[in-house]
Amino acid sequence: MTQAYPIAGKDARYQSVKGAMMLAANEWVAILNQPRTPTLHSLDITMKANEIRPGTALEMNGKLYIVVKIGHVKPGKGPAYIQAKMRAVDGAGMKEQRFSGSDVVEGTNLDKREMEFLYDDGAGGGTFMDIKDYDQIDLNKDLLGDTLLYMAPNATCTVMFHGDNPVAVELPSSVTLTIADTAPGIKGATATNQLKEAVCDTGLKTRVPPFIANGEQVRISTEDGSYMSRVKED
Repeated sequence: MTQAYPIAGKDARYQSVKGAMMLAANEWVAILNQPRTPTLHSLDITMKANEIRPGTALEMNGKLYIVVKIGHVKPGKGPAYIQAKMRAVDGAGMKEQRFSGSDVVEGTNLDKREMEFLYDDGAGGGTFMDIKDYDQIDLNKDLLGDTLLYMAPNATCTVMFHGDNPVAVELPSSVTLTIADTAPGIKGATATNQLKEAVCDTGLKTRVPPFIANGEQVRISTEDGSYMSRVKED
C-alpha cells in the first residue's frame, strides 16, 4: 500500500501568498485612513481675462488681489482691452491693471459664507452675522468700499474668505431700497424717460422716474446704482 504524505512545498506557497494578500489589504486600509491635508494649489485656477468679474481673486507677483471694478475699453485706435481696479488683500492699497481679452491669469477660489448685515459702525464699516452659526464679524471701510450703500439692515450678502480672513463682499445683482428723499411725485405720471434726483435710506444717490415718492421701495442695480423698477406691495 502506498502511504500519502502532505505536499509541504505547496502548503508553504499557499500560506505565503495568503499572508502577502492580507498584508497588502491592511496596508491599503492604513493608507485610506490617513488624514489628508489639502494644499493651496488644489484651489488655484486659471482663467482668461475676459472672465474676470468684480469679486474675482487674482494672484499676481506673489500677492493676492480682489477685483473691485472691471471695465471694457475700446479705444479709437488699437485693440480693445480690459481695465481692472484691484484691492491688495495685504493692505497695500489699490492697483490698476490692464489686460487683453486673451490674457491668461491666475485666480484662487475663495470660501463663501452667507451673512446678514446687522448695523454700521458710523465710519464706513459694519457688523455681519453668519446665518448658519450666528458668528459675528466686523468689516472695515477699506474692505467694504461702497457696499453699505446697497445694504439696509438685515439684508444678506456673501462674504468671501481666504483661509480665515474675510477679503471681499459679493452683493446680489440688485437690491431693494427705500426712497428717503426726492421731489414730490407727479400724480398720474407714468413716463420713465425723465428722471429726478433721489436719495435712498442707505444714503445712495440715484435717479428715479417722476411718479416715485418718498417711502416707496425701488429695485436698484448694484452694478451702477441705477433705478430698475418700483417694488409693488404684496
